[in-house]
Amino acid sequence: MRPAGAMTQVNPLRMEIQMTILKSALTGTFAAAALATAAAAQDCPVKVGVLHSLSGTMAISETTLKDTMLMLIDQQNAAGGVLGCELEAVVVDPASDWPLFAEKARELLTVHEVDVIFGNWTSVSRKSVLPVIEELNGLLFYPVQYEGEESSRNVFYTGAAPNQQAIPATDYFLDELGVEKFALLGTDYVYPRTTNNILESYLKSKGIAEEDIFINYTPFGHSDWSKIVADVVALAADGKKVGVISTINGDANIGFYKELAAAGISADDIPVVAFSVGEEELSGLDTSNLVGHLAAWNYFMSADTPENATFIEQWHGYIGDDKRVTNDPMEAHYIGFNMWVNAVEAAGTTDVEAVREKMWGQEFPNLTGGTAVMGVNHHLSKPVLIGEIQADGQFDITSQTEEVPGDAWTDYLPESAVLISDWKDLGCGMYNTETKSCVQIKSNY
Repeated sequence: MRPAGAMTQVNPLRMEIQMTILKSALTGTFAAAALATAAAAQDCPVKVGVLHSLSGTMAISETTLKDTMLMLIDQQNAAGGVLGCELEAVVVDPASDWPLFAEKARELLTVHEVDVIFGNWTSVSRKSVLPVIEELNGLLFYPVQYEGEESSRNVFYTGAAPNQQAIPATDYFLDELGVEKFALLGTDYVYPRTTNNILESYLKSKGIAEEDIFINYTPFGHSDWSKIVADVVALAADGKKVGVISTINGDANIGFYKELAAAGISADDIPVVAFSVGEEELSGLDTSNLVGHLAAWNYFMSADTPENATFIEQWHGYIGDDKRVTNDPMEAHYIGFNMWVNAVEAAGTTDVEAVREKMWGQEFPNLTGGTAVMGVNHHLSKPVLIGEIQADGQFDITSQTEEVPGDAWTDYLPESAVLISDWKDLGCGMYNTETKSCVQIKSNY
């Protein structure tokens, strides 16, 4: 026993360890309290806006994306929601009407007070929504390949930029198939026009003569393809190899591919690579005459990975139909939604500014292997895949790259080549590297 009145000998090392443990415990307690406070401060439920056409010409593509979002929301709720709150889907139908997209976006943000919006397909619908999203400081996740030439602080682009789809597909035509003449066929709106401007410039830089590049645009829902297909066939009259690069959108693709088949054109004769045709669009077609034609995406249902097998199983279980396909924009929503959930949890709030900052550098596994990373330009790093159409409506993947960082501004248009996007350090989506200033450029469309 210690004698009465004896002084206690203090061990400095032991005291330091005890203080470290105490500080750690207090830090953990304060952190837990902070998270609890954040959850308590968060309005429940967390509302997720779903802005996809459920009627009109784009319903063939967009309805599935609405269903995908509902599945992802259900899964997240089963896992506990976010910040202790249940997620609530708020679904609207802009009906393939571009001005109505803007009205519905405003409704989602002001009437329903959603915390985030997942939606749009066409670029004209996205550009219709963009001023509303920026005015009201909303947050939009856009899941479809597009023309680039844009970077908004309020949008995360989870589909492909041109350097992740259009340019690699063109290289495939040039290098693998020996195509010498190009027919650039598109629907008449901003995405095909801007993409084809980029491709025309790129093809010329590769030595393709202007007279060997045929460009044609048709309206949404166009159905009479006989003359256009005949014009494409006529390109090959001199014996040069012709290839079609298709930026045709929506149900107009049905008539286009039917006319190709009716004209007896095979992929060996005139190959087509499509940027807006995936498994969903092919599910409504007789693909027996389309075997060998191509599509360029960042995902195909036929990707042989455990992650993809799980995703397909979950999709079939949710939709109740084992014949329903998956496609690239579905994967883009899958990646974007999970990144958003992780960013919200990291931020401890659904506040747009806080979530934006936590989105930079977010990583999530691709369904085709590897990892998607969100850049400070609000574009993902993604692999580029080329697939051949099979008789069963699936794609045989013939080419797959490593992850390619999405480039908001193309190197093949002079006014864009000097621009970069960096929302983290520069706080600018259009930074001119020559003038060292943040600028705005006007779209031609």
